[in-house]
Amino acid sequence: MPFSLIVVDLDNTLYAADNGVFARMDKRMTAFICHALDMGHVEADALRVRYWRQYGTTLRGLVLHHGIEPEDFLHDVHDVNAHELLCENVQLDALLDQLPGRKVIHTNGIYEHAERVLHALGVRHHFEKIYDIRYNKYLPKPCATTLKMLLNDEGALPARTLVLDDMQENLAVAKELGAQTCWVSADQSQHDWDYQVAVIEELAAHFKS
Repeated sequence: MPFSLIVVDLDNTLYAADNGVFARMDKRMTAFICHALDMGHVEADALRVRYWRQYGTTLRGLVLHHGIEPEDFLHDVHDVNAHELLCENVQLDALLDQLPGRKVIHTNGIYEHAERVLHALGVRHHFEKIYDIRYNKYLPKPCATTLKMLLNDEGALPARTLVLDDMQENLAVAKELGAQTCWVSADQSQHDWDYQVAVIEELAAHFKS
C-alpha cells in the first residue's frame, strides 16, 4: 500500500468517540446558541443538531442564517480542556510511526484545538500540517473542493492518498476523488470503504510486514 499522503480526521477518529471531548463541545455549542440567539436550551440544542446535519457543522448554519462571527463561536466551543480527558497513547504513536507517507490532519475544528489534542495524545510529531476549518473560508467537510485543494497543496495524487475519518459522508467525497478510505467506527454494518476499524489503532494489522 504505497501511500504518499495520509489525511487523518481529528475528533472521534484519533481518540474514542465516547471519551467525552466532543460531548463537552456539544454542550458549549448549545450554550453559545442559547446566549447568542436568546433561545431556551431545548430549542438551541435542536438547532445545533439540525444545522450540523444540514451543513456538516453547526457553525455553517449559524453563519448563513444568523450572521454569527465564526471566530467567536470557534474559540468558545473548543475551550473544553481536552487534556483532562486524553492521555498519551503509545499504540497510536506506534501505528502512526508504522503508516507510510506524509501525515496531515484535516478537521472541522480549529488549529488550536487540534494542537491541544495531538499534544495530549503524544502524537503531534507525526503530523506535518494541520488543515482546519479556516483552510477554505470556514467551509466544512464534506467538501470536494476543499479536499481537492488539500491534495493539490500537498502535491499528492488521490490514488496514493489514504483518508481516515469517522464520518461516512466525508469518506464518500474522498472516494469520489479516487482516494483510498478508512472508516473509523465501531459500527460493523456493511460498508463501501477500503478499510474499516473500530478504533484507529486496529489499522496496524493491515500494515504488518
